[in-house]
Amino acid sequence: MANLSRWFEQTPVWVWLSLFPGFGGLAISYAGYKSNTQAWIAIGLGCTALALVTSSSGLAVWIWLTQFAIAFYLKRQFLVKTYPKHLAIPNDGDLIKQISETRKRVDINDCSKNDLVNGLGIPIVYANDIEALRNEGFIFTHLEELSEIIGIPESKVTMIAPLITFSYDHKKELNVSWKRLNTFSLKEFIDFGLLPEVAQKIVRERERGGDYKSLVDVKRRTGILFASYQSLM
Repeated sequence: MANLSRWFEQTPVWVWLSLFPGFGGLAISYAGYKSNTQAWIAIGLGCTALALVTSSSGLAVWIWLTQFAIAFYLKRQFLVKTYPKHLAIPNDGDLIKQISETRKRVDINDCSKNDLVNGLGIPIVYANDIEALRNEGFIFTHLEELSEIIGIPESKVTMIAPLITFSYDHKKELNVSWKRLNTFSLKEFIDFGLLPEVAQKIVRERERGGDYKSLVDVKRRTGILFASYQSLM
């Protein structure tokens, strides 16, 4: 196999084996077996049968060329279907869509940090923030939270969206958002049930350092645990 860092630039050995006259079609069947693609197994067996039947005629050359053309055509799809899970996800939206069709989605609320970093290609700093919020009891319910709460660029979230799922969901209520931390007055916080000292710290830091950029930003600047104002969400 080629260097794993250049996965999609390699040509698997079975592609070259498809050049063998007569039995080269079995290489396509092998690719179907390795990628769990029944149609490819059937195509490979069909090519082999035709090659044997026409071995003594002029059609044998055309069967030979056809099976190699098919193998070369399927090469890219094979590499997508067999892309190793331990490799970082490629930074290519089209490739990600294709890969998402061959593997189980990553559950943001119930996955390892390795799944976040390698399975989704999320930088470790964001993976740490996701883990920190989950440890405090926060449950992610939609893609927008990865940008609004964690701060992951929207372009990145859009790219990896086909690979993501959420194990828990609920209907979003209008006007319920962490961004109210940037608009509520001290009295509104307290009326909403926040402890006075928590409300004061949120307002004081907001006045000192400006609006909060995300829930992670709130935690970093105030040191307040998410559970202290979770009811506001």
